[in-house]
Amino acid sequence: MLKRLEQLVDEIGALHSKLILLSGTPQTGKTALLLALAKNRGVSPLNIGSTLGSRLAVIPQRQRHLQANPILREFADQHTKGDLLLIDNIELLFDHSLQLDPLGLLKQLAHTRRVVVVWPGELGNGRLTYAEMGHPERQDYGLEGLVPFEIQQ
Repeated sequence: MLKRLEQLVDEIGALHSKLILLSGTPQTGKTALLLALAKNRGVSPLNIGSTLGSRLAVIPQRQRHLQANPILREFADQHTKGDLLLIDNIELLFDHSLQLDPLGLLKQLAHTRRVVVVWPGELGNGRLTYAEMGHPERQDYGLEGLVPFEIQQ
């Protein structure tokens, strides 16, 4: 599976949006696969939850939604090696109070570099979802502008 992902990472550079989303049910090894890719490529993955969370924690609640996007871009630039950025633990991006479009942000990052992200939701019927129906953080997206990489058990 790692070999297939590495081949896709090499091929995606020619696309306009260079975003690969690793998807699969919980415990299928998405993070392990990302870490194996990181090791092979000499890249340190960006952990959005801890990195962005720590930085936002010192910002007043009312201003966090204004600072989240620029801070995320700063961290992305710091963690990009060559033109490759690996991202995990993106759940914080779905926090309703931040008023972000998580997939839109990831697509923006993927215009200038190859980006591989562990998707914490589900892929099914040609749709990406995050959170259950009725949950305040629920998101539902089409697959335009990205390449899904589904991990099967």
